[in-house]
Amino acid sequence: MARATIQEWTDSIVLFKFDQHSDVMYQVYSDEDKHFLEIRHLEENHIQTLELPDGITLERRSYEVLLRYVLLDVVAA
Repeated sequence: MARATIQEWTDSIVLFKFDQHSDVMYQVYSDEDKHFLEIRHLEENHIQTLELPDGITLERRSYEVLLRYVLLDVVAA
């Protein structure tokens, strides 16, 4: 099975504390039997690719919650 897009690239504004935000885009795809959430800056710079756990079925709102937690972790690092 080849790579298949589950959700096309989607722009999102992730809000942080103190009136800060990050403009990002993300896509969800499967590759073989694994699912991934890939996050990039709007300028196409890669931020993170997450492998989603087996059996997880999410909708768009859930992906955006994951985005915020990943970006908070990246900012804190």
